[in-house]
Amino acid sequence: MASRSIDDVLAAHSDSLMALPGVVGTAIGLCDAERCIKVLVADTSAETRGRVPRRLEGYRVVVEVTGIIRPR
Repeated sequence: MASRSIDDVLAAHSDSLMALPGVVGTAIGLCDAERCIKVLVADTSAETRGRVPRRLEGYRVVVEVTGIIRPR
């Protein structure tokens, strides 16, 4: 069981996740009807996926390929 809320965990780790090459965003989402941390990546490379942890402080982390995100 996680000791901090998922919101607090994402806030604490968002900067380090965003610093990983290929990562374009972070979010909280639903994964199998449970809240999870989503790490948005620009491409499907195994190298990019391999840099992202599978769990953070007990919460599941899911990689989602979105491509490059640009402001409008």
